[in-house]
Amino acid sequence: MRLIASDVDGTLLPPETQQLNPEIFTLIDRLAARGILFCAASGRQYSNLRRLFAPVADKILYCCENGAVVYYKGRLLAKTPLPRPLCEQLTGQLLAEPGCEVVLSGADTAYLLPKSEAFLRHMRDDLGNHTVKIAQFGDIQEDILKVSASCDKPAAAYEALFAPVWNRHLNVAISGRQWLDFTLAHKGTALSQASAALAIPAREMVALGDNFNDIPMFRFAGYSYAMANAAPAVRAAACAPCADALAVLRGFC
Repeated sequence: MRLIASDVDGTLLPPETQQLNPEIFTLIDRLAARGILFCAASGRQYSNLRRLFAPVADKILYCCENGAVVYYKGRLLAKTPLPRPLCEQLTGQLLAEPGCEVVLSGADTAYLLPKSEAFLRHMRDDLGNHTVKIAQFGDIQEDILKVSASCDKPAAAYEALFAPVWNRHLNVAISGRQWLDFTLAHKGTALSQASAALAIPAREMVALGDNFNDIPMFRFAGYSYAMANAAPAVRAAACAPCADALAVLRGFC
C-alpha cells in the first residue's frame, strides 16, 4: 500500500475531542519511512486540519471539505466548485429552517450568515475554523465548494427533508451527528484526484472511516475499514470492520 486515507472525527478523533492522540504523529512518520503517504480525509477545512496535524502538517495529504478540495505540501491540487445559483437557492432553503445554521465553504474559509453569535463563536473559537461573517450570499467572492447545515436535531431528520430534492443536483451526506453536507464532490472524488496527481493507483490505497460520507472513499480505495460502531450500512460498504483506527495504522508500519 502507498496511501492510507483516514476520516478524522469519529475515526481518529473521539466525539467531543479536539486533540489527536500524539501516537498518530509517530505512526504517520513511520508510515512515511515505509513509503506510505497518510491522507486526512475530512469534512473540516484545510487550515483546521493543518492545526490538528501540526507536528506532521507538511508531510501529509489533505482531502478537505468532504472531498471538495485537495491540498498537498501547501499546494492546491484540486477543487470542485458548486454552481452559484444552486448554492444561493440551497442556502435560502436551509436558512428558512428554524433549526439550521448554514456554513458556506471556500478553499480555506468558512463563510457564515449566523442566526446567533453563539454559533459564530463555536465555529471560530471551539472548532478553530478560519471564519468570515457575511451579510448576504453575494459577499462571497470565491468559489463555493461546500454548503453545510448545522442542525439542532440529528442530521438524518434533515437529510430526509432535503435529500429527495437535492440529490438530483448534489451529493447530500451526513457528515456528523448534527451536520449535513452538500457538495458536487465527495471523498472518493478527492482520492481519485489525488490518485491522478500523485500517480498512486486506487488498488494501493486504504481508507478508514465511520460515517456515510466515507462510503465513496471506501468504494474508491482498494481496501477499506469501517469503525465497528458505525451504522450497519457504513460497515457493509467497507471491506472489514475495525475497533481501533490506530491499530490499523500500526499494522502498516
